[in-house]
Amino acid sequence: MLIRTEAPADNQGILTLLKHAFPTDAEANLVNTLRENGNITLSIVASDDEGRVIGCAQFSPVTLSGNDYGWQGLAPVAVHEDFRNQGVAERMIKEGLDSLLEFGYSACVVLGDPAYYSRFGFAQSEGSNFRCQWDLPEGVFQVLDLTGESFDGLSGLIEYCKEFDQF
Repeated sequence: MLIRTEAPADNQGILTLLKHAFPTDAEANLVNTLRENGNITLSIVASDDEGRVIGCAQFSPVTLSGNDYGWQGLAPVAVHEDFRNQGVAERMIKEGLDSLLEFGYSACVVLGDPAYYSRFGFAQSEGSNFRCQWDLPEGVFQVLDLTGESFDGLSGLIEYCKEFDQF
């Protein structure tokens, strides 16, 4: 298995994976629209020994109170069912977060299971001065300061790209 950044030849494999991994085509449509609108900052894929996409993790811009601080949102993340529970998602997410920091992005947010995402350093937003644009169950919206200084003196509403409004 190889963890790497997306190549143009991976587009169809990513869409096929997303359609297979989720109950509807919503995530595949989201990624397709994000790509068409230039709102995918980073796309990490896992490929098998034959080069087929078996996992993907997408990162796209988010804003804080309408301001662009170079923060990113992680979504969606998917792994083909035959490769789940083998650390594929963890490796993709770690690679993505390391790459974001290397490229100068200072923070990332995610919607998901706190027990899972806390292993990467994400913390529930309830303990910070940040809130999500959607009304979500407690703990689901989480934030990660990649530099340790990105959140200093900041607070407010974090908003995902308009493409996420379909959810």
